[in-house]
Amino acid sequence: MEGKFRKPEGNAQAQSAGSAQKYVGASPAPHKVTTEQIPVEKLIEGVLNNNRVLLARAITLIESNSQKHRESAKKLLSALLPKAGNSLRIGITGVPGAGKSTLIETLGLYLIKQGLKVAVLTIDPTSEISGGSILGDKTRMEKLSREKNCFVRPSPTGGALGGVARKTRETITVLEAAGYDVILIETVGVGQSETEARSMTDFFLLVLIPGAGDELQGIKKGIMELIDCILINKAEGENKTLAEKAKRNYENALSLLRPATKGWRPKVLTGSALYSEGIEQLWAIIKQFEKETKAEGFFQERRQKQALDWLKKLIEEGLLELFYSDEKTVTKYNELKQRILKSEILPTAAAEELLATFKQRL
Repeated sequence: MEGKFRKPEGNAQAQSAGSAQKYVGASPAPHKVTTEQIPVEKLIEGVLNNNRVLLARAITLIESNSQKHRESAKKLLSALLPKAGNSLRIGITGVPGAGKSTLIETLGLYLIKQGLKVAVLTIDPTSEISGGSILGDKTRMEKLSREKNCFVRPSPTGGALGGVARKTRETITVLEAAGYDVILIETVGVGQSETEARSMTDFFLLVLIPGAGDELQGIKKGIMELIDCILINKAEGENKTLAEKAKRNYENALSLLRPATKGWRPKVLTGSALYSEGIEQLWAIIKQFEKETKAEGFFQERRQKQALDWLKKLIEEGLLELFYSDEKTVTKYNELKQRILKSEILPTAAAEELLATFKQRL
């Protein structure tokens, strides 16, 4: 997705940080460099030096579901964690067709001109067939992905809820250690499951379009309670009047809701990502948010809560893995599935029996 790249010559493991600059875009083709070929120490060094080839391989390692990669990923993250935490994490969600990818490209290019390094995580739905990303957002950010100071990484959700990928938090840690100042996280879409995306970002932006009602856009009160700012995009031509009307309506709606962030009243603005209108104002709002929330201690308070949310998520994932990796429990599970299909037992009773079996194994 991220533009073209040149094929490496020779052993990919021997690629230096200098030769890595031959690549334009985030990651080389997966079959060119495998995680087994690169020692963890070299990946750590590559991330800290922002070698984009090794950075991509490091993310591939932590995204791997393979048990043999788990210890290496743990060692990698432990080494990088002290260098992380210095970025501004911005979550971007919105209805399909609202122009999220165009906005991210335009905003990203603007930030790079300001001297910032920008990383973009685009979260795509997972293919039930291949397990890979369906949308391929990188193809919609061609200009941005060519920039030397930008790293774009598409990731399939892997069945994770909340509009994010299963290893998004870990990926953020790696990108921060690599020195990226701003991390833009584009969620799968908008809906009531965006709480997960909110729990790993500092600033949460909702992108809408003018001239469409709440029912058509699928906007629910739940998502409105999560956001720090709304951008009415595509406010160009005849849409400008509609965009201003929508802005007033959303301002009124937000005034009735409890703010998502302490000490911050959500803003609403109009703009056009296609014509780079409203981008400077959007960034000014984000910086104002950062300044005010840091001054009051709310920024750090949210970061601490994010760390605890991460802990809870890891515990839940670990328990599920433990449950489904126990041979006796899985045997019982398959037996109860057949009984449910034959209407011999209710799912509630089956669940209780299955959990009882699992508890005995602990």
